[in-house]
Amino acid sequence: MKFTLSWLSNFVSLEGIDAQLLADKLTMLGLEVDAVEELFTDLDHVICARIEKVTKHPNADKLTICEVNTGSGDTLQIICGAPNVREGMISALALPGTVLPGGVKIKKSKVRGEVSHGMLCSSRELGLSEEHAGILDLNPDLTLGTPVNRALGLRDTMIEVDLTPNRPDCASVLGIAREVGSFTHQSARLPIKEVTSFSGDSVDFKIIVENPELCPRYAARKISGVHIGPSPDWMQRQLLAAGMRPINNVVDITNFVMLELGQPLHAFDFNTIEGNTIVVRCPRDTETHFTTLDNVERVLESDMLMICNEHQPVAVAGVMGGLESEVTDTTVDVLLESACFNPVSIRKTARKLNIPSEASYRFERGVDPEITLIALERAVQLLEKYANGKGFPDALDVYPGKKDMLTLSLRPERVNNLLGIQLDHAEIIRLLESIEFEVSELDGVLNVQVPSFRVDIEREIDLVEEIARLVGFNEIPTTLPKIGMDSPKKDPMRVLRKEIADIMTSMGFYEAINYSFISEKFLDSLCLADNDPRRKTTDLLNPLSEDQGVMRPIMLPGLLENIRHNLNRQQTGVKLFEIGKTFSQQVQGELPKENYHLAGVLCGDRYPFAEQMYHSDTLADLFDLKGSVQQLLSVLRFSNESSPTHWQVLAQESFDARYCELATTLEIVVQNIQIGLLGSIRSDVLADFGIKQPVYFFDIDLNTLLTVNRLEKKFSSLPKYPAVKRDIALLVPADIPAGQLLAGINDLKEKMVESVCLFDVYKGQTIEKGYKSVAISVTYRAENKTLNDNAVDKIHKKIVDKLMSQFNARYREGSVV
Repeated sequence: MKFTLSWLSNFVSLEGIDAQLLADKLTMLGLEVDAVEELFTDLDHVICARIEKVTKHPNADKLTICEVNTGSGDTLQIICGAPNVREGMISALALPGTVLPGGVKIKKSKVRGEVSHGMLCSSRELGLSEEHAGILDLNPDLTLGTPVNRALGLRDTMIEVDLTPNRPDCASVLGIAREVGSFTHQSARLPIKEVTSFSGDSVDFKIIVENPELCPRYAARKISGVHIGPSPDWMQRQLLAAGMRPINNVVDITNFVMLELGQPLHAFDFNTIEGNTIVVRCPRDTETHFTTLDNVERVLESDMLMICNEHQPVAVAGVMGGLESEVTDTTVDVLLESACFNPVSIRKTARKLNIPSEASYRFERGVDPEITLIALERAVQLLEKYANGKGFPDALDVYPGKKDMLTLSLRPERVNNLLGIQLDHAEIIRLLESIEFEVSELDGVLNVQVPSFRVDIEREIDLVEEIARLVGFNEIPTTLPKIGMDSPKKDPMRVLRKEIADIMTSMGFYEAINYSFISEKFLDSLCLADNDPRRKTTDLLNPLSEDQGVMRPIMLPGLLENIRHNLNRQQTGVKLFEIGKTFSQQVQGELPKENYHLAGVLCGDRYPFAEQMYHSDTLADLFDLKGSVQQLLSVLRFSNESSPTHWQVLAQESFDARYCELATTLEIVVQNIQIGLLGSIRSDVLADFGIKQPVYFFDIDLNTLLTVNRLEKKFSSLPKYPAVKRDIALLVPADIPAGQLLAGINDLKEKMVESVCLFDVYKGQTIEKGYKSVAISVTYRAENKTLNDNAVDKIHKKIVDKLMSQFNARYREGSVV
């Protein structure tokens, strides 16, 4: 929206307010000012000058040589071709060096052999209007040498405001004036007094609104005897400043009133309205094309609102008029339209027809239905004054969509709570009344009547926003938000998944992330029974590929594919885990049940690549995976020494994991709850996946695991007293596992034994055949005292005696006890 200060001052006093202050105030009110531009500053060097003598140019029939008095005592020779030049005439003289609004730089030059020291200018050359039939004919009382912009009062300031879609009321000078009035404590002045409703009894035309939901109000008035010509210079200057091109007095007046009051108007040549009837309706089935004012044939759709005469459309409602009904130089009688249209309908029509216009810009955001007649009367007055027209005293006003004024309840305490300030009732009332809201108070609650031009106000919170901007956002104190110190409740499943991922990666597993979609053929590869519930899969309507047609009911296929992929690329040791969802289709047509699972697979070399030089022929087995699962559950505190994880061999009749070797498949049981399976994959299943070496897997239902109580964390303080370490080196039969010796020591449950560690197992030429040397380190510590040798010796001898008697062990020659 563009306007000038002189235009705005017609609606509200700007005394003591300069352009920059006004721009700052409007910006703080929420109307962002994009530009502040001084107008006609390029005319500072165009002066008023009198033509003292006019003679014909000796070398050109249509040129004259003028002797021009600039008021400085000098007379300049100017070559002029204007037909209206005469002696004694005061006109505008552009001196050499002047750059005119069109970018033309004036220079001293020769024209047909005669020197010209400047140029006498027309209105168009000075950017004042479109008139260029002759040079500017100024008031003879003007002082010579005075700059034209000062002599004609042209110095002005244009301000451009960038409006948000919710503020259509400010798409007019009147709307801006209301905003200015909020901080200057004055009411905006209307250019005319409010008019009363028309009876329509004496008019010679009819208005029929067939679609009242699309056209809540339609008013029209006839003006006869119109003389088409240019609009006054001051009006053309205001339109040019607002970015609109002057056309003629009738069209310019409709555009001027639209910019002034925010109500788009349209003028029809009354004599082109067949049947003297205006019908507001949508197109008939046979009305598929329409030619608009820009001489472009448009394709109509059935939901577009049209302005029609008795037989055919004459305008696209709220967007653009028709070519056949436009005002031309021969127009005598004008029918002036002032209407209110449905914003959504206008927006759709303008987009479909690709006709952005100033009228549709306002209609599609919402215009004030109560200013319809005021705008109509304002335009009629201007047409009578500047087009010699005669407005009929009566008019038609069809108003089927009239609504009661919106009244909202406003709680002052809520205003203060939301804004963080303290305003009393009187101040809130004053602020709202400054922008023409009507406010009354009852029992501490304010009843606010929203003016019709504020189509964006719908709720109490909208009123709070109005108060905030009127107070000034800079005046609202900055405070930190009140945030509670408690953290939001964490999702237990999310926490568990993160903990599992950390633990599994710490044990050397890599996390795999697979699609939740698999091929249905994998279910056959896993040898699932025909009546297995996992056969009831959820099919995808639009799968990414043929191999991703169903939601996975089990995690294993994706991990087996990962193993095959790695083995085919010479990765001989693979340890993978995946945390994800499985999908069980319980009832056809309903959403599947989703369960989180942890699945892991292991195959190939037991040790990582860096240790292959020491363990090149050592392969992982089921116990490696069993130990990893046991460690996982222990770290998660689902099991410990007092509540260990149990491993149960599956019964033949309850076995449903047909892809496993039955003899090596175990149920994982924690606190008497089965949480999953662990075992080895059948070789024929692996062959179907293209895998030629043993693979071990585990699968844990995380939703079930979450139902198991975690064991309490136990804390013991750091030891205060030093520890004593003793080593035991014994010869034991070679068939006795070293771990049994450690278990035997732990079975004694000696309080002072802090830890037992195996540090060497040796077989060689110095060791008796059938025996091996086992070296164990035992750490002793007391909680309440420093141990002496006597106390340690007593316990240590007891441990050695037990090992010798229970495992047929004896001292190795040279060992230390």
